[in-house]
Amino acid sequence: MAERDYDVIVIGGGNAALCAALMAREAGASVLMLESAPREWRGGNSQHTRNLRCMHDAPQDVLTDSYPEEEYWQDLKKVTGGITSESLARLAIRDSSHCRDWMRRHGVRFQPSLSGTLQLSRTNAFFLGGGKALLNAYYRSAEELGVHVRYDAPVDRLELDRGRFVAAHLGAERIAAKACVVASGGFESNREWMREAWGQIKGEWVADNFLIRGTRFNMGVLLKFLIDAGADPVGDPTQSHCVAIDARAPLYDGGICTRVDSVSLGIVVNRQAERFYDEGEDFWPKRYAIWGRLISYQPGQIAYSLIDAKAIGRFMPPVFPPLEAQSLPELARKLGLDESALTRTVDGFNAACRGGTFDHAALDDCVTAGLTPPKTHWARPIDTAPFYAYPLRPGITFTYLGVKVDERAAVHFSGQPSPNLFAAGEIMAGNVLGKGYTAGVGMTIGTAFGRIAGAQSAAAAMREKMHAAA
Repeated sequence: MAERDYDVIVIGGGNAALCAALMAREAGASVLMLESAPREWRGGNSQHTRNLRCMHDAPQDVLTDSYPEEEYWQDLKKVTGGITSESLARLAIRDSSHCRDWMRRHGVRFQPSLSGTLQLSRTNAFFLGGGKALLNAYYRSAEELGVHVRYDAPVDRLELDRGRFVAAHLGAERIAAKACVVASGGFESNREWMREAWGQIKGEWVADNFLIRGTRFNMGVLLKFLIDAGADPVGDPTQSHCVAIDARAPLYDGGICTRVDSVSLGIVVNRQAERFYDEGEDFWPKRYAIWGRLISYQPGQIAYSLIDAKAIGRFMPPVFPPLEAQSLPELARKLGLDESALTRTVDGFNAACRGGTFDHAALDDCVTAGLTPPKTHWARPIDTAPFYAYPLRPGITFTYLGVKVDERAAVHFSGQPSPNLFAAGEIMAGNVLGKGYTAGVGMTIGTAFGRIAGAQSAAAAMREKMHAAA
């Protein structure tokens, strides 16, 4: 293919990449998107998303009550343990308060606010049709605006000049541009890199037992290239959006339907039939993303969510049915657990439960006493047959190791921002997410920094043109 000089190249095909491409094109830049996946698998992890966490000071179209900036920031600060850039986090939070009108102009639709135990009607705007509908809307808009999209186009390296972007390389093909946005995701699909990052625990290669909730195409090629080329890294390679998913899920692209949401309604045990963490610590959307990592440190990276008949109908059912038994010993046999050990754990838990008024929509007063670890909310005896269990494994959505950026989304090299290389989405999310997660914040980061990177890349291309003309 003949070389063409574009104003802006966007590398990636998910939400952040599309936001960048649309913003750059709206600013008048010629834009080429390079998506490594084939068309039928386009969109990376964004195809599995459902919602966007939004700041708002009063009830809005699809959001109830209010969710002010400070509360949003405190929620994020809590789940990250303070391992976050406050300035970049607040930048994304503020963008979430006014991005929806722009999204609608590009065809995205939102559904009415949700109610129930997920506690999200106040904080999260849900996409009508989910992530795939959002992606399709953006791709249609990009095509109408004249953004050029190439599929099956994995970029393997960038041509850089002291931190300045010159061209992208796809094997022997070279594509020059005046600016570039890298939105190519993390490295969760790269099994060898994951293995190297996690190493062994008691002789077991931890990552060998991980499942990937999202795309198989996030190999981290450009992330590794940029770090090796001197881009400043940010984040811990073992930190990620890692949730508890059904152990029967496929290796890739299981998506939201493999997540198991019964945890807060029962207990979770490892393969020794022992509990290892407080299942009722907080509302599920604030805590679901810690359970994958917790299971990562359990023997064999396997655990089991146990509930009884009282919990059925109180959580979103996953795609796989639970294992069912009329007694705990029978359930233990089906799970391959020691019968006496499981019975002992459940009996100890039941004896520690201290009544209260059960309310799964509130931080209720159903607690345990004298039990380690405790269960601080929604603690009810597991005593009503039939009994159910879901086998759980860590499900990696995206990794947090990334490149350092500033408020302009510019990639930093030795502390200095690149004049024309920008990053958005998962490849820079570690600037905001040092650890932990709260529902919808990944889309907040991708949307905010995708839009920033798109606008900034168009401005950088314009500067290059003016410089060349001068």
